[in-house]
Amino acid sequence: MPASTIKPGLLFIGGQWVESAAGATFRTINPATEEPLTEVAEGRAEDIDRAVTAARKAFSEGAWPRMPAADRGRLLWKIGDMLESRVAEIAEIETLDSGKTITESSRVDVPMAADCFRYFAGWTTKIEGETVPVRPPCFNYTLREPLGVVGQIIPWNFPILMAAWKVAPALAAGNTVVLKPAAQTPLSALRLAEVAQEAGLPPGVLNVVPGFGAVAGTALVEHPGVDKIAFTGSTPVGQEIMRRASGTLKRLTLELGGKSPNVVFADADVEAAVRGASNGIFYNKGEVCTAGSRLFLEESLHDAFLDKLQAHTAKLKQGDPLDPKTRLGPQVSEDQMLRVLSYIDKGKKEGARLVCGGARPPGKGYFVQPTIFDGVAPGMTIAREEIFGPVLAVIRFREIEEVVRAANESAYGLAAAVWTRDIKKAHLAARALRAGTVWINTYGLYDNAMPFGGYKMSGFGRELGRHGIMEYTQTKSVWVDLS
Repeated sequence: MPASTIKPGLLFIGGQWVESAAGATFRTINPATEEPLTEVAEGRAEDIDRAVTAARKAFSEGAWPRMPAADRGRLLWKIGDMLESRVAEIAEIETLDSGKTITESSRVDVPMAADCFRYFAGWTTKIEGETVPVRPPCFNYTLREPLGVVGQIIPWNFPILMAAWKVAPALAAGNTVVLKPAAQTPLSALRLAEVAQEAGLPPGVLNVVPGFGAVAGTALVEHPGVDKIAFTGSTPVGQEIMRRASGTLKRLTLELGGKSPNVVFADADVEAAVRGASNGIFYNKGEVCTAGSRLFLEESLHDAFLDKLQAHTAKLKQGDPLDPKTRLGPQVSEDQMLRVLSYIDKGKKEGARLVCGGARPPGKGYFVQPTIFDGVAPGMTIAREEIFGPVLAVIRFREIEEVVRAANESAYGLAAAVWTRDIKKAHLAARALRAGTVWINTYGLYDNAMPFGGYKMSGFGRELGRHGIMEYTQTKSVWVDLS
């Protein structure tokens, strides 16, 4: 899809496509070519207020929260089917806007987004209260009710997928939504709004307002008409959201940063673990919150494993993300590319040994070579801070107690992985690792039925599964006097 065929983006508010109140726009850039894709209307505080007003009207006066649950479910299922029928189109938009490979967009992101809507469509009829046997003469029961207007702020690394993860459960529970996509990647969220409108979603139930975090994001977080904020992004921004949301005591779910340990024991299936380590750090060019950016290798395995990993990395094709053979696209923006390169410089200066990569390849695009550092000490910057790029820190260990302690010595706790043929060791390590997700003999698997979220500075609350939809409900107790 040539950039010339991508139409300018408007705001979607109250079921209408509208300009920014200030007439402001911004460009979204193709990170593979450094060329503009299109102009997008820039939402500001006044636009957020319009969207919240529309969402509140749809919740307070509209049919959506009062609609039979099965009917809500059918509509969400239809959105899922429509997304699936447009995989090729939406995947191409996603790749042009974010730089992720067309293989990832078309085979993972868009299909999983479609499945997310269908999964939560099934939940609409299963949000249930309970009867409670209190002392007579009262009859008591609880109701699970929607929260109201939900503000959702999504990141640029998985735009359509993160939109689905947040929008689908919120709508399934009967809420209305104001979605602010990342300014770097607004196009697929706008396409989702088109699909929802075509599917028959009532006006105001879903509103999409692209804009910048400091303006539109802040306005959404601070708006008194918003009942909850769901945010995925960096830990510093999550901390700022907590501070700003405290003024109105909004509910929050925060899925934040990670520095995930990927632990390989000497008795592991080496070939599988090499593939897992590569996928863990280089999938989506390292722009993954759960990236296995700290690779712990048992001493006796270290040298042979690193040789195999280096050889595997050398075979990864980097280049045009629209080429189905490409495995690494560009970083999402020039700023992100420069951030990753600055961490590589820190790794070199602090004494880590560069095994491969470590530079920007020649030519156009915000590319960073897949990079591996060995001899990394736990106190080094590249072992402590989230880089969000294709940079791997390799750390040696000797015993399980040592590696669990080192893996847990992190401010983050989003994900972890363990590779071993010893089932006892695997389960002991999984229990000991302080992370919201632990993979055993695999890396990076997700399912819409499984809860996802972090420990420690990786945030709180859960997305997906039963836990994810319950985050969009509140409990009411009802007392009936039978005397």
